[in-house]
Amino acid sequence: MKSLWQGLFCALLLNSTSVLADIKGEAIDYQSDGITLKGYLAYDDSIKGKRPGVLVVHEWWGHNEYARKRARMLAKMGYTALAVDMYGDGKIANHPKDAKAFMQEVTNNIGTGKARFLAAKDTLSAHSSVDAEQIAALGYCFGGGMVLGMARAGIDLDAVASFHGSLGTKTPAKAGDIKAKIRVFSGGQDPMIPAEQVEAFKAEMQAAGVDHQVVVYPEAKHSFTNPDADGFGEKFKMPLAYDKAADEDSWAQFSTFLAEVFKK
Repeated sequence: MKSLWQGLFCALLLNSTSVLADIKGEAIDYQSDGITLKGYLAYDDSIKGKRPGVLVVHEWWGHNEYARKRARMLAKMGYTALAVDMYGDGKIANHPKDAKAFMQEVTNNIGTGKARFLAAKDTLSAHSSVDAEQIAALGYCFGGGMVLGMARAGIDLDAVASFHGSLGTKTPAKAGDIKAKIRVFSGGQDPMIPAEQVEAFKAEMQAAGVDHQVVVYPEAKHSFTNPDADGFGEKFKMPLAYDKAADEDSWAQFSTFLAEVFKK
């Protein structure tokens, strides 16, 4: 009996290892205006044929392991995902002052941000595993605001999702501007995304006739999807906190959203 259980355990271990081995994660460099951007591409190599592609835009800390983790999660769901680099040269901030400076380099020059986003989109679309006609984007914090900005700019995306991202804008969308379906996940206790901003965003989307949905988690704070948020919040005295329930629910809703958009 013992040898039987050992055999079953080994079989399960080998099977799980082979499944994990099918997920390919690889660093990929691409260019925008002479700047090298250092992304990370993830996909399931066992899937034959083309599939939708998803862009993952990082928090204000930069393209770090958290963004790559989300790319791998998407790969396990059957998509090809590119964790993008919006700062260039793979820059990562270790302090909020640096993060703010890196972020403002992009947000203060929307032309630069748009060019870098489009470079990532072109890189993802050109991959042999991707159906270039089916592209989505999601972002966290800075990245959430960025993907919404790209949707407002009329970039051809099928689906866009923002997780605890900025919702405000100086150039509200007009009818016909946004091609993507939009989903937003925000925290009710997030002072960076106050309730007035959430309501203004809803009104903007409704006026522009956009297919959208906003989910607010009443007790969640900023960066509620990132398990590292507690550490960052404590270290830098910032209102950040991980919320496991909100994280899991928002990801489940986002997964359903993607499946509906791409009819998977």
